[in-house]
Amino acid sequence: MITWFDALLVTLWAGVTALGMRRGLSGLGWGVGGVALCYLANSLRLSPLLSALLAAGLGLALAAGLRRLIRSPVETPWHLAAGAVGGFVLGALLVGTLALGFPLDMRVTPTGRAATYPSASLPPKLYGAVGQSVIKNRLLGVWKGSPELRTLLIPDQVRH
Repeated sequence: MITWFDALLVTLWAGVTALGMRRGLSGLGWGVGGVALCYLANSLRLSPLLSALLAAGLGLALAAGLRRLIRSPVETPWHLAAGAVGGFVLGALLVGTLALGFPLDMRVTPTGRAATYPSASLPPKLYGAVGQSVIKNRLLGVWKGSPELRTLLIPDQVRH
């Protein structure tokens, strides 16, 4: 069942895709560059504050560089499509990060440690919406996915 949390995530994804399309070629660079910068900041294993500062600084540098490199970002219709692709990619990263970014519960069972996502300590309405989220359920495979994907979407849960 689709929850209000899913509706918010899809709205965010659509908004970021539209913003990328509006920016044209700059939107493509913004989306793909944003994903690369997030991966870089997460893979350096810095403190959360330093990672956020690094990502913000690199993001500003990326924006300034794109502004200088791409003088007229929207000249033809394919520029709009390229921008939409960039926005779609960055939106997917944001949606995945938000869907998997809540705390989890760890418990010890006779077979070993087991995790429950999301944590039951969340407020009841949020717990219900996230727990029944279609998007979250589709993304649960990330926990057992490649280390690169985990570094990008759930950097605090990557075993170093």
